[in-house]
Amino acid sequence: MPSKSTQKNTLQYVGLGLFCIALLIFAGMLAVESYRLTEADLIATVAPNPNVSAPEPQSGPEGGTISAGSSGGETSTEDGPAQEMDDPKARLLYQVQGTAFSEAARQLGLTDQTFGSSFSFTDRVEEVYAMAKITVDERVDHLKADDALPEGISEWDVRLGDPVYFKEKLATLAMLAERGPVKDNPWLFLGLTIGLGLLGGLLYILPKFSSHPGIKNDHVYHSQLTRGLNVGWRGALLAATAVGILLYGIRYMAGDYFWPAVTAGIALLIIGLVLFVQHSFGRDARDAGPEGLSAYLGILAGTYLIGFYVLLYWMPHHVTAWVTMVDPIKRGLFGTMASQWFLYGTLYTVIILVMGVRMIAKYRHNKYQIARTLSIMFFQTAFAFLIPEILGALNQPQQDLKNIWPLDYDFFFGWQLDQFQSAGALGTFMLVWGIFLVIVGVPLMVHLVGKRWYCSWVCGCGGLAETMGDPWRQLSDKSLRAWKFERWIIHGVLLAAILMTALTLYSYFTGTSQLLGFETWKVQKWYGFLIGAGFAGVVGTGFYPLMGNRVWCRFGCPLAAYLGLVQRFQSRFRITTNGGQCISCGNCSTYCEMGIDVRAYAQKGQDIVRASCVGCGVCAAVCPRGVLRLENSSVDAGYRTVAERVIRVSEEEGVGLMG
Repeated sequence: MPSKSTQKNTLQYVGLGLFCIALLIFAGMLAVESYRLTEADLIATVAPNPNVSAPEPQSGPEGGTISAGSSGGETSTEDGPAQEMDDPKARLLYQVQGTAFSEAARQLGLTDQTFGSSFSFTDRVEEVYAMAKITVDERVDHLKADDALPEGISEWDVRLGDPVYFKEKLATLAMLAERGPVKDNPWLFLGLTIGLGLLGGLLYILPKFSSHPGIKNDHVYHSQLTRGLNVGWRGALLAATAVGILLYGIRYMAGDYFWPAVTAGIALLIIGLVLFVQHSFGRDARDAGPEGLSAYLGILAGTYLIGFYVLLYWMPHHVTAWVTMVDPIKRGLFGTMASQWFLYGTLYTVIILVMGVRMIAKYRHNKYQIARTLSIMFFQTAFAFLIPEILGALNQPQQDLKNIWPLDYDFFFGWQLDQFQSAGALGTFMLVWGIFLVIVGVPLMVHLVGKRWYCSWVCGCGGLAETMGDPWRQLSDKSLRAWKFERWIIHGVLLAAILMTALTLYSYFTGTSQLLGFETWKVQKWYGFLIGAGFAGVVGTGFYPLMGNRVWCRFGCPLAAYLGLVQRFQSRFRITTNGGQCISCGNCSTYCEMGIDVRAYAQKGQDIVRASCVGCGVCAAVCPRGVLRLENSSVDAGYRTVAERVIRVSEEEGVGLMG
């Protein structure tokens, strides 16, 4: 009986071992740090003395848009500019909030005490916050009763908000309080994690160049890492994750149930439309997944990725060790303190570079694949990582110039527009460039070459999917039911992005904070949480090993929806087929990451013009007969993309094409 595992040499086993060790150290290092906060750091962070310099805070937004793999991002300026030394508001905050936090910290034993984990430390900080909030409310009530609030200062400028809005300062406090081996030896842990993982990955990948070029399926449906799950288990895990995100969303929105309930209602509506209105209920979904619950390594990998994104986006106070590890790089290259977004950008870029080498090794028989992989590696390194960091070091907006609305959903947020305007000529260029890409660049480029110019050559989301996600590309659901869900969900996200942006611009230009009862900041916050973090990160990447590498691009990306609409109706791009050469091997459909049943088109001799197709060209690269070609032409698209060009031979009519 033939082996069901890919043959590996000794060097590859060594590389695999080193990579696994790096992953274990990366996860384990979160448990080795302790935390000890001084009263001075506490007060300087929560309510600084206007006459004393505050400690360096973390940069980057709590929940704002970060282009996939970008380390850039600026904090919203909604709270206004830095306080001047004689600012009465800053003095009042220091006198009221500062003393309240100081008293609560002493009473509850927060300061000058060592905590063994980030969990015990943050629990105590939250207790201190709750006690300080009560004290602040009492003092503000007294100030109101005595009419002692300074002119121009509202009681809400002084009161403390819901604890959920304290998260960013909580992460800063954790960074300041961190003690331990990672804090003392960041370079060592950088080498034991990113360095060791990089070395292990290359040792595993480089021997692939010695094999014969060409596609070898290598038991992708037998490996416990890449075989995937059947439709039942996929649905169960996806549902559990979605419910978990919605439940956490209630906490994220400070107990406001409205938007989580609206989201749940829309989800149930889409499910009902697909299953009952469009008659998908009761039909067996076409599924190539294995029977029962298997793919244990795939589930483990997916859980690891989901956990990483949950911590990164919503619990940065628990990943201070990771941020500390990359802090010397940020300080050495750009002179500022690292944040979780710099950590994310660093990891994202390293992964794309290393897995890009694997992509080149696997598809080195195809020049198109080599060229677009090199393009992805370049745009991620230069435009998504280095340029935003350089701009930040120069006190300019850290804009990813290849990121386009509506993927860059906060491009038109008030704080972002103000930032562009305050940055002078460069900021004006960024604003005009971003608008130009949306109105002119996208339609023009898609018309000429299809959405592949962005999704497969430039985009960071697509870059990670094509490199790190390539081992799981065969897991995309090819069923008609999946296509129905895809259409409703992705165009629904696009509509949500348009409505949110319209509300944002209305509020910005009119100065009002709501329209028809919808508060702008809540709509922005929920969209950022649900789509920007939950869908794009937790599900979009975490489900690579479970649902394929283009979950976000296929079902959730609003820019992909916009590009796809143009491609479907106005593009010259298509994949042509030579049906007479097709042997129905199924390689094309197997490797299509967007869930298109390419073989069905090839068997009928029908050219492919699909809104979802990202033009990656892998279907053509894996075809053993040269049936598929990526072309740009619209001369004969009217009949080649509709009629089934099947040869019919009859005595009366001779040889012809069947319609």
